[in-house]
Amino acid sequence: MNSVQIMMEEHQNILRMVKVIRKACFQIMEKREMNQDDFHKMIDFIRTYADTHHHGKEEKIMFKQMQDRLGRIGENLITHGMLVEHDLGRLHMQELEAAMERVKAGDEESYLDVIANAISYTHLIERHIKKEDELVYPFGEKNLGQEVMDQINAETAKFEEAAMAAGTQDKYMTVLTDLERKYLEA
Repeated sequence: MNSVQIMMEEHQNILRMVKVIRKACFQIMEKREMNQDDFHKMIDFIRTYADTHHHGKEEKIMFKQMQDRLGRIGENLITHGMLVEHDLGRLHMQELEAAMERVKAGDEESYLDVIANAISYTHLIERHIKKEDELVYPFGEKNLGQEVMDQINAETAKFEEAAMAAGTQDKYMTVLTDLERKYLEA
């Protein structure tokens, strides 16, 4: 199992959801209405698939090794770069959900906050993924050495087995495909 390849494939799924989010936000602008259920599915996808599942592997396995083994450069890259961006993405989801509740309660001006936080998340995650794919992962692979990468791959395999048993991939790939059909093929 190649953990970096798996995480890069997950990035592609997250980027697919980014397209859905953007299209759903555009529909809010056009129609001044929002499908709350769909937005809750998008938030759930981001929180569970992108954050708990994907970022979980990064934070608990690969990034931890980079912080522990690559000195100040690894610590700074992860702690002051990647983890800060993970937290900012979580903030955008929290603020998006709060704005949705205000819209539901009748505050139409909060549509601005829905769009602002959803689109800010998409911009953040697109840049974040590009950095990980082009800089962070290659830096880790090059500098951690094969023995540590083998350990990362073994830990990732265990993480993936637990996620498969829980049905994480199946559930969220179905959610993604359904939302793509609704928003991108319409």
